[in-house]
Amino acid sequence: MARFLLRSTYTADGLHGLIRDGGTKRVDVVRKMVENAGGRMESMYFAFADDDTYVLCEMPDHRSAAALAIAIGAAGGLQVQVTPLLTPAEVDEATRTPAAYSPPGA
Repeated sequence: MARFLLRSTYTADGLHGLIRDGGTKRVDVVRKMVENAGGRMESMYFAFADDDTYVLCEMPDHRSAAALAIAIGAAGGLQVQVTPLLTPAEVDEATRTPAAYSPPGA
């Protein structure tokens, strides 16, 4: 399975919901959502940064990760960004994969 980092920022409505529900309930909701999409949530953290939440998860594919992001965004409580993650071994494979490229002006 592919790994993804979901970074989210709460909207005003989302913050009201967080105040009402609490953080633990939100983690349970996210875990169930990821699992229902065929994935596995490794961790979820709240932060005081540019993003309010960080979720590290495994998903079956990019389509599944995109479906989560669309559902989250459509609900209106969060703005979410999905970042595909690579393992060091995957980077090793990528560096050995030929890619023809000519820089501009070459």
